[in-house]
Amino acid sequence: MCGRYASSKSAGELAQEFDVEELRLATELPASYNVAPTDEVYIVAERTSHETEAPARQLRTARWGLVPSWSKDAKGGARMINARVETVAEKPAFRKAFAARRCLVPADGYFEWYQAENGTKQPFYIHPVDGGSLAMAGLYEIWRDPGAPEGEGFLWSCTVITTTATDELGLLHDRMPLLVERDRWGAWLGEGGASLDLLTPATHVEAWPVTTAVGNVRNNGPELIAPLTEA
Repeated sequence: MCGRYASSKSAGELAQEFDVEELRLATELPASYNVAPTDEVYIVAERTSHETEAPARQLRTARWGLVPSWSKDAKGGARMINARVETVAEKPAFRKAFAARRCLVPADGYFEWYQAENGTKQPFYIHPVDGGSLAMAGLYEIWRDPGAPEGEGFLWSCTVITTTATDELGLLHDRMPLLVERDRWGAWLGEGGASLDLLTPATHVEAWPVTTAVGNVRNNGPELIAPLTEA
């Protein structure tokens, strides 16, 4: 699974990198080197523009951990930070979002924990070699609190699609996030159905061991992604 990641770029930097046309943000998020479930995160989605009434690529925020629109409450979102690619198109919690509410979840890199034979777990930071962002394939939902006043109580939430880890990354963990390459962003974000063939496992990435301090969600800072030999 992908249970922690780093996201340090500003809204402006992400808007430029992901060719965003509109910023739809109530507030700008601070840099985070230890994004955890239920945190507010950036997503890139295609929505109808209020100004032009045409589809526009937007940068928005959403809570990490998808809450289906039909949920009675938002408590279960923390358990749905990931959606398995093998079942995402059919599983009730994800199939409506997969059909119509796809997004990109930008990340500097993500963390996985390798379990050694002696039982200890060593975190590794996995990130693009070129320093760019990972465009993780995601889904989003808009849930409304049934007890809220009319026109209020809307919660945006998201999940990251994962697949079986490949090659060397499979030695660290058996799952990994799926990515969307730049030339496929439009097809993935557009209205109507999208093929899972648009998604690819992470390539051109490197992994290095980092401090175990990343295991505590209260810790945050660039030292969490530094190679262990330099920490």
